[in-house]
Formats: sequence, C-alpha cells, structure tokens
Amino acid sequence: MAPVRLPADAELPLLRARVSDLADRALVVGDPARAARVAERLDDARQLADNREYHVYAGTHRGVPVTVASHGVGAAGAAVCFEELARGGVTRIIRSGTAGGMQPNVVDGAIVVATGAVRADGVSHQLVPTEFPALATPELTIALKAAAAQTGLDVHSGVVVTGDMFYPSNVITGVDLRMWQRAGAVAVEMEAAALFVIAALHGIESGAVFAIDGNPLAAQDESMDGYDPYREIVTRAVDGALDAALDVLVA
Repeated sequence: MAPVRLPADAELPLLRARVSDLADRALVVGDPARAARVAERLDDARQLADNREYHVYAGTHRGVPVTVASHGVGAAGAAVCFEELARGGVTRIIRSGTAGGMQPNVVDGAIVVATGAVRADGVSHQLVPTEFPALATPELTIALKAAAAQTGLDVHSGVVVTGDMFYPSNVITGVDLRMWQRAGAVAVEMEAAALFVIAALHGIESGAVFAIDGNPLAAQDESMDGYDPYREIVTRAVDGALDAALDVLVA
C-alpha cells in the first residue's frame, strides 16, 4: 500500500496543524515544554497547534523553515506524531530526547547518536515483521555525530533499545537490559524504533540524538530509586543534543 499523503488544505487529525503550515523538516521531542524551548531557538517562531501531548511550532533555523512537534512518552503515542508528519509531507524527521546509558562509559551528561534501535516496543511489530531492522538514515547519523562533537560533550553512537516500560518491573517478559548491554546497545529510550520504521515505510529520512540522564546499570540502581533528570549536567546535554539536531535538520 502506498504511503498516504494529505492535501495542503487538510488538518492533521491529532496534531491539529494544517498541512500547508508544515515545513519539510521536523524536529520531534517528547516533552511539550521542550518543544516550546526549541521554538525559542527559532526565528519567526509561532505555535501552530496544541492538542493533548502534541504541541506543534513553526519557525526558521539558519534561514530554513522547520517544524517542531512534541510526541509525549512511549512509542504508541509518538507513532501518531511521526505518521501524521509524514502524511503531511515532512521528508526529514530528527528526534532529540533523553535516554538512559547502558554501557559503563555512557553516563550522565553524554550524548548518544542512534545508528538503529532494538524493536522492543509494542508498535513497530504491528507495522512490519520482526525481522525488519529499525535503522536511522546513515547520512543523518554521520552528520549528527559531527554536530554533537562540536558541543564539546562526550559523544557516543550505536544501537539503542526502544522499550515500552520506563520503570523496571519484576515481570518475566520485561526487556532484559543486561542482555542488550552485553550485545553492545549503548542506551535505552522509548520511541526511536517507531520513528525509524515509520520513516522507512514512508521513504523519508530519520535520525535520533539523545542526552543521557542516567545509567542505572552502571550506578547499580536498576530500580531507578535515584533517578533525577533535573540536574545541570543533564540540562547541558539536552541543550547540546537540541543544537546538534537543529543544525543537522537544516543542513
């Protein structure tokens, strides 16, 4: 089935933005407050829509029109955002978010650029078979690594784990983070796999860059009792990841 494309005068059903107001490049973030923070970095910024967790802005960065949208927490709701942006004609989507480090050297304040994602989410398996890989666009990954390096922060790249569960649980069907750590996964987050798969289905570019806000495995805090993302070291990494994402978005 061919990807759906909406006419210019259409309104996206859940994002509530008009297709004609969208740029062909979009930066997506989980937190609506972070979307507003990104909008402050843009020239000629204006809010297009505000519905549920989906807050949408328009503006320019380095003279290039961009769209900024929040998608909330988790792959199911985020997939709505990615799908509607693609249906609205967006051809490049970069996610900038936070993630937990998984390797011992991927700790608070670092930046991770995803090359691909483990599909431990509940959405992507309903879109394509399990065997299909969730991969970022290689050119965007290379560019994101270079842009992130300019921040002066510690930068890593590799496969991330996309899971549906934020806090750990004793359920035996939960994601085995230690196993993925041994396999070389560098970070864990909740939406990238859905983005990469939906982008592939629509034939558009996608990438993801993350600020690391903790490493429960390295800290021996797998229950996440000590989790605190509201620290200066994390804020610096969030800003660095956003700057890298915006620069690559318009490159």
